[in-house]
Amino acid sequence: MYYINQNTMVKVGITGQSGFIGTHLYNTLGLYPDMFERIPFDDDYFENPTKLYHFVQSCDAIVHLAAMNRHNDPQVIYETNISLVKKLTDACEATGSKPHILFSSSTQEERDNLYGKSKREGRLLFEDWAKRNHAHFSGFVIPNVFGPFGKPYYNSVVATFCHQLTHNEEPRIEVDGELKLIYVSELVKHFIDRILLFAESKAGSNTETFHVPHTKTIKVSSILAKLNDFKSSYFEKGIFPNLNDPFDRNLFNTFVCYIDHEKFFPRMLELKNDDRGSFVETVKLNSGGQVSFSTTKPGVTRGNHFHTRKAERFAVIKGKAVIELRRIGTDKKLNFELDGDKNPSVVDMPIWFTHNIKNVGTDDVYTIFWISEHFDPNDTDTFFEVV
Repeated sequence: MYYINQNTMVKVGITGQSGFIGTHLYNTLGLYPDMFERIPFDDDYFENPTKLYHFVQSCDAIVHLAAMNRHNDPQVIYETNISLVKKLTDACEATGSKPHILFSSSTQEERDNLYGKSKREGRLLFEDWAKRNHAHFSGFVIPNVFGPFGKPYYNSVVATFCHQLTHNEEPRIEVDGELKLIYVSELVKHFIDRILLFAESKAGSNTETFHVPHTKTIKVSSILAKLNDFKSSYFEKGIFPNLNDPFDRNLFNTFVCYIDHEKFFPRMLELKNDDRGSFVETVKLNSGGQVSFSTTKPGVTRGNHFHTRKAERFAVIKGKAVIELRRIGTDKKLNFELDGDKNPSVVDMPIWFTHNIKNVGTDDVYTIFWISEHFDPNDTDTFFEVV
């Protein structure tokens, strides 16, 4: 939870709002509507001075994430990234705006390539703007970032491996190097902490270079080994891995988001009947968590919330139900019809997907819920939003 000692909300804009990190930052800010007002940004603002001027005038803080990461011609990457920085600073100077600008640079600043050069020079251009205009600037030097919804073959090797393993492709290790990683939600927290730190300081110039600490050092081959284990245990056998380690939990939540849920769920459970009655295994685990049971009356809907960290499973063992999922920030709904009387079935809830379960039959629905962590009424992992 974040706190701020001021009466007004912080108005935050994000260039590259629709990208990997931008999406997570935008959605996280939306969890605190009493603290942050999100100022919308579209990539075409860079080509429309009027819209760009209005954008910078509207923001107390701007997180500059927009950048080109890959292109056949490295010179295009360099020129594009420098141009975006100059357009943003030019807009601020033309309008007399002095937002706190936070810039996403990279540890590739240290490498001899044009992408790294564009990041280092872009950071220095922002520093110069802040000093000349008595504004605030935070230059973030960021290690490799991974997490749900990253673009395969673009954002990270983790995204590429997860996509390949869930789509029957064979991953290949080009260079088995050692990676310094940070999970995207951990990076987002650093951005928000810095926004709040500077929010009350209205006057004077303050520039900083913040080397974002990595939270995991691991070889590429070890990442692939963990993901292969997720594929064989969870994807193929339905067994949840041990999620006690934060990195393994984050890696698993990342992996799950690359599954084609429309084709993968619902998963039928093996129902065993004899003269005593019936028996069915609803979840197989390599770690703990909390299991609960509910009955839902006809016409009643439970849920309409999402998690940012916890894995969860719904197992319908009696009655007819519809489970709905929708990824936060999108309109597409996934609908799964389950009949526990005929085929006891399960659907798992990815993080950042709001979900519910509705009784669409005439009898009570019996559902067993498993969640990867024990319920804590003071926890901020669960947020309510209608599917």
